[in-house]
Amino acid sequence: HMRLEESSDDDPLSEREKDVLKLIVKGYINKEIADLLNISTPTVIFHRRNLSEKIGSKSIGRQTIYAVMNGIVTPDEL
Repeated sequence: HMRLEESSDDDPLSEREKDVLKLIVKGYINKEIADLLNISTPTVIFHRRNLSEKIGSKSIGRQTIYAVMNGIVTPDEL
Protein backbone atom coordinates (compact mmCIF):
# COMPACT_ATOMS: atom_id res chain seq x y z
CA HIS A 1 0.00 0.00 0.00
CA MET A 2 1.14 3.51 -0.70
CA ARG A 3 1.96 6.00 2.01
CA LEU A 4 1.70 9.76 1.80
CA GLU A 5 4.26 10.79 4.37
CA GLU A 6 7.64 11.71 2.94
CA SER A 7 9.62 9.18 4.94
CA SER A 8 9.05 7.05 7.98
CA ASP A 9 10.79 4.43 10.08
CA ASP A 10 9.18 1.65 8.07
CA ASP A 11 10.22 3.14 4.71
CA PRO A 12 10.90 0.05 2.59
CA LEU A 13 13.36 1.69 0.18
CA SER A 14 17.01 2.36 0.93
CA GLU A 15 18.44 5.77 0.10
CA ARG A 16 20.31 4.23 -2.86
CA GLU A 17 17.13 2.60 -4.16
CA LYS A 18 15.44 6.01 -3.97
CA ASP A 19 18.34 7.54 -5.93
CA VAL A 20 17.91 4.87 -8.63
CA LEU A 21 14.12 5.24 -8.65
CA LYS A 22 14.39 9.03 -9.11
CA LEU A 23 16.51 8.52 -12.20
CA ILE A 24 14.32 5.71 -13.58
CA VAL A 25 11.21 7.89 -13.44
CA LYS A 26 13.10 10.74 -15.10
CA GLY A 27 13.75 8.44 -18.04
CA TYR A 28 17.39 7.54 -17.59
CA ILE A 29 18.63 4.15 -18.81
CA ASN A 30 20.70 1.74 -16.70
CA LYS A 31 24.07 2.88 -18.09
CA GLU A 32 23.25 6.55 -17.47
CA ILE A 33 22.06 5.78 -13.94
CA ALA A 34 25.28 3.85 -13.28
CA ASP A 35 27.39 6.76 -14.53
CA LEU A 36 25.44 9.39 -12.58
CA LEU A 37 25.63 7.42 -9.30
CA ASN A 38 29.17 6.12 -9.86
CA ILE A 39 28.05 2.49 -9.60
CA SER A 40 28.20 -0.40 -12.07
CA THR A 41 25.40 -1.24 -14.48
CA PRO A 42 24.87 -4.67 -12.81
CA THR A 43 24.42 -2.82 -9.50
CA VAL A 44 21.75 -0.61 -11.10
CA ILE A 45 20.00 -3.76 -12.37
CA PHE A 46 20.21 -5.27 -8.86
CA HIS A 47 18.60 -2.15 -7.34
CA ARG A 48 15.91 -2.14 -10.05
CA ARG A 49 15.05 -5.76 -9.28
CA ASN A 50 14.73 -4.93 -5.57
CA LEU A 51 12.63 -1.86 -6.36
CA SER A 52 10.27 -3.91 -8.52
CA GLU A 53 9.82 -6.42 -5.70
CA LYS A 54 9.31 -3.79 -3.01
CA ILE A 55 6.94 -1.66 -5.09
CA GLY A 56 5.22 -4.72 -6.48
CA SER A 57 5.53 -3.80 -10.13
CA LYS A 58 8.08 -3.61 -12.94
CA SER A 59 5.92 -0.95 -14.61
CA ILE A 60 7.71 2.38 -14.77
CA GLY A 61 4.29 4.04 -14.66
CA ARG A 62 3.47 2.34 -11.36
CA GLN A 63 6.96 3.06 -10.03
CA THR A 64 6.49 6.71 -10.97
CA ILE A 65 3.18 6.87 -9.09
CA TYR A 66 4.86 5.25 -6.08
CA ALA A 67 7.72 7.76 -6.24
CA VAL A 68 5.36 10.75 -6.34
CA MET A 69 3.00 9.39 -3.67
CA ASN A 70 5.94 8.77 -1.34
CA GLY A 71 7.65 12.12 -1.89
CA ILE A 72 10.67 10.61 -3.65
CA VAL A 73 10.11 12.87 -6.64
CA THR A 74 7.78 15.81 -7.08
CA PRO A 75 5.57 16.05 -10.17
CA ASP A 76 7.55 19.06 -11.44
CA GLU A 77 10.76 16.97 -11.40
CA LEU A 78 9.34 14.56 -13.96
